[in-house]
Amino acid sequence: MLGPGVYVSRAIEKARRYPIGMEGRNVVLKLRVNVGRVKKIDRQGHPDQKSWHSHYDTAWVPPNCGMVSSGLEEDCIANPTRIKVIDVVYAPANDIARLKQLVQSKMKKR
Repeated sequence: MLGPGVYVSRAIEKARRYPIGMEGRNVVLKLRVNVGRVKKIDRQGHPDQKSWHSHYDTAWVPPNCGMVSSGLEEDCIANPTRIKVIDVVYAPANDIARLKQLVQSKMKKR
């Protein structure tokens, strides 16, 4: 929809749906994102829908604008180095402790 990048959402209910077809194996991460310059893309066919990368760091699709069938907001971050994982919000019960420990160990190294 917005071209290449890391797609994120503040809506946990949206994030829990991905990856599609992997129910029961979904993981939701809490992130800290340096969004930089943000371009609002609020309709299909927006002139910058695919070209925002050249002048912006993030494309933002606001909720209920008709771009996303769920009506929930999402963002596309062009450069993944702008994203830091700070916690695991949701994961399968047998994985969550290990994933949280991994995130914490990576944070201590920063």
